[in-house]
Amino acid sequence: MNTYVKIGADVVANGRSYRRPDTPVVVICIDGSEPGYIEAAIEKGLAPNLDRLMKTGANTTALSVIPSFTNPNNLSIITGRPPAVHGIAGNYFYDREKNEEVMMNDARFLRAPTILAEFQKAGLKVAMVTAKDKLRTLLGKGLDFSTGTAIAFSSEKADKAKLADNGIEHVLDFVGLPLPEVYSADLSEFVFAAGVKLLKTFKPDLMYLSTTDYVQHKAAPGSKVADDFYAMFDRYVGELDAAGCILVMTADHGMNDKHLANGEPDVIYLQEILDEHYGAGSTRVILPITDPYVAHHGALGSFATIYADEGKCGDIIGLLKGTEGIDVAIPSAEACERFELPADRIGDVVVLSSRHKVLGTARARHDLSGLTEPLRSHGGLTEQRVPIIANRGIDVPAGRTLRNFDVFEVALNLVS
Repeated sequence: MNTYVKIGADVVANGRSYRRPDTPVVVICIDGSEPGYIEAAIEKGLAPNLDRLMKTGANTTALSVIPSFTNPNNLSIITGRPPAVHGIAGNYFYDREKNEEVMMNDARFLRAPTILAEFQKAGLKVAMVTAKDKLRTLLGKGLDFSTGTAIAFSSEKADKAKLADNGIEHVLDFVGLPLPEVYSADLSEFVFAAGVKLLKTFKPDLMYLSTTDYVQHKAAPGSKVADDFYAMFDRYVGELDAAGCILVMTADHGMNDKHLANGEPDVIYLQEILDEHYGAGSTRVILPITDPYVAHHGALGSFATIYADEGKCGDIIGLLKGTEGIDVAIPSAEACERFELPADRIGDVVVLSSRHKVLGTARARHDLSGLTEPLRSHGGLTEQRVPIIANRGIDVPAGRTLRNFDVFEVALNLVS
């Protein structure tokens, strides 16, 4: 299906129409940023630019995609559609046909074109900077770097950026910062610094910046580590705003404490429960939070999917509904309809845990040595509310519930 058509001055991507901007537009996804982080920083006087924009521009909230994980939400934001359309329902899924567990970081798994790619096809300049390289190929799918109208790279591999693959080279010299460590706040700061430099020099019509939630996994709102991060972020917000762009910020998901009073992770080990009741090898638990960067969360989140024989599913749901800490246990068809998920990349049962609990497979399969702080994580309904902040007013139709993947529509169509 041809998803790109030009209607007057508008660009249509995945069935949604976006106005061509006459002012540069910058959209930022602040990974893991529940509203409380920004509120705490403002209360202490550490985020004067955000405080000002929230008063003179727009300050509201939206609902993220479920599972409230990074990849599904970033891909929803960049396509303007839920996972049922773009196909990315997590970082990880079980391929029934090949009988193997698969990482969904490859761009071949993306089933819908990105808004950036469609805008480039329409003759506009676009840019994208993301923190981790796992997202770069997905978010940058479809961009043509041979024309000089697209740039896309990650902080993680900024030193390896090439004109042919990224539309830019010598990125460290361009940004003026050293290559950051993956597990650091510097990885996100590099994204912001690159965004400011690109806005002033490359002058894209449309730019997307996406950070990492390393800090949010480690630190709660109001903590020094978090406050330092948002004070840093606020400085770049001020620079972007001063450059004259339309700036709209949201998050891919929130974050919550997921640990016991003694600091240990509060985990429901689903595979152990199922093996005890049905025998080892009779079911398969998949944790879609699993990715190459598990040191800060140990592959523990609040969303899981279970593969099992059809005859067992009803009994499994009944068993899990009676388990303390399980918020949702529903069959695949219901989950796909409720959460707009792709049926072929979801198991037979979908499970979500409560606010302060996470879901695991079995104790022996989780390396928790990287958890230097009490676990904070995400994935469930309790991490679904995220901020939308703009440096201009926005006109949202009465009765409409915003989703975080409406953010490009907000920036291009709804600013006043």
